Amino acid sequence: MFSFRTKLRLARGLLARGRHPLYVQFYVTARCNLTCKQCNIIYANADVGEVSLPQVEAMAENLATIGTGVVLLTGGEPFVRRDLPAIIRAFTSRGIHVRTQTNGLATLDQLSQAAAAGARDISISLDSLLPEKQDFLNGSHDRSWMRAIDAISRVTHAYPARDSFAAFGTVLSPQNLLEIPNIIRFATRIGWYVSLVPAHVADPAVPHNFRSYDREMVFPPAMYPLVDEVLAECLALRKQGGLLYDSPEFLDNVRRFIRREPVTWRRRNDDVCDSPGLYFALRPNGDLQPCCDHVLQESYPAWHPEFPRWYRGRELRGAVHEITRRCGGCMYGSFPEMTITARFPLTTLRRSLIFLGGTRARKPWPLTTEQLLEIIGEINAAHPVDHARASALLESVPRHADVTRSLPVIG
Repeated sequence: MFSFRTKLRLARGLLARGRHPLYVQFYVTARCNLTCKQCNIIYANADVGEVSLPQVEAMAENLATIGTGVVLLTGGEPFVRRDLPAIIRAFTSRGIHVRTQTNGLATLDQLSQAAAAGARDISISLDSLLPEKQDFLNGSHDRSWMRAIDAISRVTHAYPARDSFAAFGTVLSPQNLLEIPNIIRFATRIGWYVSLVPAHVADPAVPHNFRSYDREMVFPPAMYPLVDEVLAECLALRKQGGLLYDSPEFLDNVRRFIRREPVTWRRRNDDVCDSPGLYFALRPNGDLQPCCDHVLQESYPAWHPEFPRWYRGRELRGAVHEITRRCGGCMYGSFPEMTITARFPLTTLRRSLIFLGGTRARKPWPLTTEQLLEIIGEINAAHPVDHARASALLESVPRHADVTRSLPVIG
């Protein structure tokens, strides 16, 4: 799945931590067709414009120069950009691996064009195997779940089964906690992985770019034991061959984060994250930011001719460090997992086996929407979810009290 050039860059990034970014998260747009309860990025990035295609070409050249291995094209909804195939090709033509994301908006033609441009890695947002639950979490948008299922089918027709990687981006929240094991079972049946991210909720007085302000997404203490049960079941499924992407280290920190305890995944790097050495984010206008949550006051556009020099220089790194040294840490999957991959040898080995030519998920592709619905029905019937139990615990979630005031102040 990775080209030879990408493999060299990834190896160099792992061996020379801090000098060559393994991963860059590029928000190609703030536009989106959904208003998900766990996401604030469509508002946080609405104050900047989008880079032009020539600027993307310059950005891709600069990222190749500094040795970038992987670029995630996200949003908003990246497939609202009609020039997305050209954006993908700008990176793949320079040996940079591209992952794309979609909430289900992407058509078969768009996915086919993405694959033709060299995309072999895609993530679809899936938070439930129940249509009404997914629609609610997506901001009460009717048929958003059905569009996601249709998109899963379209991916299995547009992307090659042998040489591609597909995953569900699943947000762990009080509303869907008990469904997580069934989502893993579904993903495993169809050759997809699951990557979990706990819902992040910010105090309005201390805003963060990506974090939700919806108090319904805060786990009440009454649910903590159930969180432990579900995460233990997830690990058990993983040991049985379930396609859960997340490492045990990551899941332990998910548990800590939900309980509002300090995260520990940064302990091998003096309790700061690895931005911008191993990873960083780019706003729709191309400006570098340390991560999803924080924006630099200074502008360092990745398309600028001076960007490679800026990236290697003390000024940019000092500005990022001013933020990271005060940050209590997040659990957005990509950034913690990159640090864990680089600094925890067992995870390094497992990732290498997945991506560099070892283990491969069995993919019974292509799959029709009808086949996917049938599989979902079988899983829901074989592993019924105790929704009454979850509903009873949800009654303890504060609806009106300002619970975000009790969250740790981060940043």
